[in-house]
Amino acid sequence: MSMRRGQIDMTPLRSDFGATGVRCCDVPGCTSAGEFRAPKARDRLNDYYWFCLEHVREYNRAWNYYAGMSEAEVEADLRRSTTWNRPSWPFGTAAKGEGPAWGFRDPFDLFDGESPNGERHDPSQPRPQSAEEKAFQTMHLSPPVTIAELKAQYKSLVKIHHPDANGGDREAEERLKLINDAYTTLKRFLG
Repeated sequence: MSMRRGQIDMTPLRSDFGATGVRCCDVPGCTSAGEFRAPKARDRLNDYYWFCLEHVREYNRAWNYYAGMSEAEVEADLRRSTTWNRPSWPFGTAAKGEGPAWGFRDPFDLFDGESPNGERHDPSQPRPQSAEEKAFQTMHLSPPVTIAELKAQYKSLVKIHHPDANGGDREAEERLKLINDAYTTLKRFLG
């Protein structure tokens, strides 16, 4: 048996079963029983070599499923294998809807704005804001906004609220922290 560039030389192969009726190890010159299977290639995972314990260990040490693949191909294969090579779609990307969220129509308004757990929502009360809405308010912007507009607004607000420009004022420092958080949130939202 000889090794070439990290792989076992498997040519020529003999028949699966010897004269004794026991499958022989596929490595030329080995007379041990071939009890352990190993795939022949990445694209032929259901086609096997049969090895003895010593040779299957050596083969497994030299085996590299991703040999010959680019980094992008490896990444794509890893992503496909996380969903068992089945199609998938983004989860939870839709905007939150108004009204009842328990999945049925209420044409006679029987629940009158009541949630399944019995809580009532008063429509005159403002609803809680999302992180993006709060960030838009903090940055004094309203959608739609481009990244360039966001950066320009961020720079102007930093100049106004920087503690050095305000004599080391603690409130200015807190406002700047809010502006930085809002900028990060919107950058993630837009990017």
